[in-house]
Amino acid sequence: MNTAPKPQADARDSYKAFRAIGTRWMDNDVYGHVNNVVYYSWFDTAVNATLIDNGVLDIHGGSTIGLVVETQCFYFAPLAFPQTIDAGIRVAKLGSSSVRYEVGLFAQGENTSAARGHFVHVYVDRQTRRPVSLPSALKSFLETLT
Repeated sequence: MNTAPKPQADARDSYKAFRAIGTRWMDNDVYGHVNNVVYYSWFDTAVNATLIDNGVLDIHGGSTIGLVVETQCFYFAPLAFPQTIDAGIRVAKLGSSSVRYEVGLFAQGENTSAARGHFVHVYVDRQTRRPVSLPSALKSFLETLT
């Protein structure tokens, strides 16, 4: 018997940063809403674009990169093309080489998440793929999202 509490949608104000993401025609599936796999792409896009925009991740030349080692999503309400999605981002756990990002997906203008999830990045050396300590600039920025 599962005794875990039922996942609940989050309020917009529980997130520290936001990124708008436009849906595309191809995101909808035959049921008329965005297919579940697209949500994971939005998580990745929201977090990595935020890191790049804030100058703490260089995907082309940086010596440190983040690899996803865990991910999960809970769905509460459908999203569909042609909506704009606001992806809320926060950091739930900041380790020495890993970060648990939590992302809430909101229909633009809505205060309750249509979906929420998380993923964990382990930061590694680009060449060796071995874990490394979070670079100081990245860690400082991530602290603002906790």
